[in-house]
Amino acid sequence: MEQKVIISNKAGIHARPASMLVQAATKFKSKIKLTAKGKTVDAKSILMIMSMGLVNGTEVVISAEGDDADKAVTTLKDLVNSKFGEE
Repeated sequence: MEQKVIISNKAGIHARPASMLVQAATKFKSKIKLTAKGKTVDAKSILMIMSMGLVNGTEVVISAEGDDADKAVTTLKDLVNSKFGEE
């Protein structure tokens, strides 16, 4: 399962949104990955997410494998689309 999203909050993915992504991802058993700008990282690692340098307008593919993959991808997609409550 995978979905594409666009980072739309003005500040991009800094510490707080990265932490929110990790908190959401760790609730699932599935292996969840984020892919952007030719780099794929574990969505359960805040350091890996921060290293991606995701700014406003960046396209990100959220993918997951496992029993709860659909719910995991939908949850992370909804979080990104909510702009992490920043706006």
